[in-house]
Amino acid sequence: MRFSYWANAQQPWADILASARHAESTGWDGVYVADHFVPSVVDPGGPTLECWSMLAGLAAAVPRVRLGALVTGNTYRNPALLAKIATTTDHISGGRVVLGLGAGWQENEHTFYGFEYGTVRSRLDRLEEACAVITGLLRDDRTTFHGEHYRIEDAPLSPKAVQERLPLLIGGGGEQRTLRIAARYADEWNIWGSPERLAAKGAVLEERCAEIGRDPAEIHRSAQALMFVSEDTAWLERFRGVELERPTIVGTPEEVVDLVAAYRDAGVDELIVPDFTMPDPTVRHRVLDLLIERVAPAFR
Repeated sequence: MRFSYWANAQQPWADILASARHAESTGWDGVYVADHFVPSVVDPGGPTLECWSMLAGLAAAVPRVRLGALVTGNTYRNPALLAKIATTTDHISGGRVVLGLGAGWQENEHTFYGFEYGTVRSRLDRLEEACAVITGLLRDDRTTFHGEHYRIEDAPLSPKAVQERLPLLIGGGGEQRTLRIAARYADEWNIWGSPERLAAKGAVLEERCAEIGRDPAEIHRSAQALMFVSEDTAWLERFRGVELERPTIVGTPEEVVDLVAAYRDAGVDELIVPDFTMPDPTVRHRVLDLLIERVAPAFR
């Protein structure tokens, strides 16, 4: 399994860079950032850094690790422009970029900045067309696409990515549309969820691959969970059994090994650890060290 770090974009750039460098130097496999412009709260006044600008900065400043968007909101950028941004960032990184893409869900930033929000169906329609545009540009010498939402004509994309195949990661678990889009276009697939949910969604993804004759083993699977890991059992008791909005892993390093094993057994190839529960960088680095030194070796 791979183990990757997800940096919260609502913190100072200096802290993001320091933690990404720490993760790289201690053996983590990847660094991810999300694509939002404001927090998803009632009064979203907090600072939020832009995704692809951060990835370009990390590409220049942090060696070795894969760098990915988790995930780019498709509604925010023309897909041909996004393909150009991603390949340029791949050149800056020397071939380490993962182009994560999703339909877009956070309504308030669409309203603030004038992006068309539409319906769930229209956003998924746009996502499917965008995948066709992006994969065509990434893979082919010239691409022509005439869709309802996007149109390109004999379009080149040069230079191509440094890596032979810049991976397209699709985020989301919708069984009727998103997983069909992932089956057709994704090199990687990502979703939040418990091991049980991941196993169930993974089975649906396999069905969608079978429908079009694709080997599901071609699609790398990643997932993330909020992480509370410590050798302080009294501190951990504060979080055991607490219902949070996101899937949560709570335990000592030995307990976390067993919990991560359930993700592996559900088909997860990469566990991504957000720093959302680790706002203090000093504490964060201790937690990251505990995970990479005491948990990750059981899966490598």
